[in-house]
Amino acid sequence: MSIVVTGASGQLGRLTVETLLARGMPASDIVATSRDTARIKGFADRGVVVRRADFAEQDSLAAAFEGADKVLLISTTTVDERVANHRRAIDAAVAAGVSLVAYTSMSHANTATTILASTHRATEKYLRERAVPSVLLRNSWYLENYTAQLPLVLRNGAVVGSAGQGRISAAARADYADAAAVVLTTEGHAGEVYELGGDEAFTLSELAAAISAATGKRITYSDLPADGLAQVLTGAGLPAELAHVLVDADLGMSRGELFTASGDLRRLIGRPTTPPADVIADALR
Repeated sequence: MSIVVTGASGQLGRLTVETLLARGMPASDIVATSRDTARIKGFADRGVVVRRADFAEQDSLAAAFEGADKVLLISTTTVDERVANHRRAIDAAVAAGVSLVAYTSMSHANTATTILASTHRATEKYLRERAVPSVLLRNSWYLENYTAQLPLVLRNGAVVGSAGQGRISAAARADYADAAAVVLTTEGHAGEVYELGGDEAFTLSELAAAISAATGKRITYSDLPADGLAQVLTGAGLPAELAHVLVDADLGMSRGELFTASGDLRRLIGRPTTPPADVIADALR
């Protein structure tokens, strides 16, 4: 059985390959792909098959997926190119005759109103149209999206956002990788839709309190209007288009679009999800 992991040079893809190896899957049965294979040379040194795959190049995807039984399609990062990229990858998976495509979607992609959700909804629709056996891994936010901001939060004494008191079921990236590895190495997942999120949902006010408890510093949550948050993000150097997408995501959080009480992540990985306090503590070490 050959399993292809796209975006293996990215954080989720890299963790998924590591998890597959830790679960005892032979390295030679894992195909790690990246647009730049030099970034995943370490996997090749360990016996993993490394192939180039550029989502903008149909031929490279066809070559990367050749002989594959299952494909983990990790959503690409450039929002305005995402749907076209995913369609090319799905077409290549169909041509390769894969038995399963596992797609990393987004919480409530079928109903959520954010820009990000719309791209995932379009990809899910294309999977149905192509009638490829698939499983949807609807990931909520990553806890690391917040811990990556800790230096700035500690410097300013505040978490900033536009999420109001919306609850967010963020989980550790490693937990999402574990879930992906489970669906790739066990049977019975085709046709399933998993709403994945952490056991301990929180508001951004509660996140600020957790950071305060971990650091001993007073950290508050500053809930900004959308235009105010956009100014903060662009002032920090983010392109205006990306800032718009992130502000829009925060507004989705305020509507509960990144909250789930499904328990799907916990059940898939066979253990409680990593507590936010643990992820914060690790990031502070």
